[in-house]
Amino acid sequence: MNRSSKMKARRRRTLFFAVVIIAVLIVGFLVTKYEDTTAQAPEGTVAPPKATDAAAPAETDKPGEAGKPSNGSGGERAVIAQPESIAVLVNKQNMLPDDYKPSDLVYPDVPFLFKDKIDKRKMRSEAAGALEEMFDGAKADGIRLAGVSAYRSHTTQKSLFDGYVKKDGLEKAMTYSAYPGTSEHETGLAIDVSGSDGKCAATDCFAGTPEAEWLAGHAAEYGFIIRYPQGQESITGYKYEPWHLRYVGKEIASDIASRGITLEEYFDAVPVNN
Repeated sequence: MNRSSKMKARRRRTLFFAVVIIAVLIVGFLVTKYEDTTAQAPEGTVAPPKATDAAAPAETDKPGEAGKPSNGSGGERAVIAQPESIAVLVNKQNMLPDDYKPSDLVYPDVPFLFKDKIDKRKMRSEAAGALEEMFDGAKADGIRLAGVSAYRSHTTQKSLFDGYVKKDGLEKAMTYSAYPGTSEHETGLAIDVSGSDGKCAATDCFAGTPEAEWLAGHAAEYGFIIRYPQGQESITGYKYEPWHLRYVGKEIASDIASRGITLEEYFDAVPVNN
């Protein structure tokens, strides 16, 4: 073989080895890319939420419990999962949904201290029927009752509460008025009651009147309780209100009255002021 032929053969071998090396490099790159792809999460899986993601409030079947948003004053309130329950526990720890409005509000056929047919004369149907029976029972015993205020919308309660805060400050207002969403009046199951003459209506002097004494002794027979009993402020969060009645049904009302307890204690709930 002459010198020219040897040089050509050498160039062909060099080119061959170069092609082989390039091919190996390409194959290695493709294998690495494939492995990276298969290491990713399979389609259809969900990545874990970020630390800043907020979970939706959980709901429970209990009348007064669900998720717990901040109440804006350092504590928490549970948003009630079943606001339509007759036995619903509404207090400073358990609030109604902002958009809740009872679907069965009616005008009970009982006297009120005013003539207008407005919202605060309404109650839920079952409670209204029981109220009519109670007023009839009181009348038969020589006691004449009158309604002062029943249902309030969330908007009305907010307006009232804001006014009380402006007048007396937040701390004092919280002892006698409910933060919007935590008022029993928003349930349509509560009513403030007085004598038919309107004296001492929704004020401390109502305590000890014949009307207050009759209600304390007979309200439970019709499914109502004195919601904020005397001496139970540390449990209910409110001062004594002998005029504030709450409908819970005869069975629960009878049990609460016979045991001398509050609605919080009936449900074994944590005292409001703890």
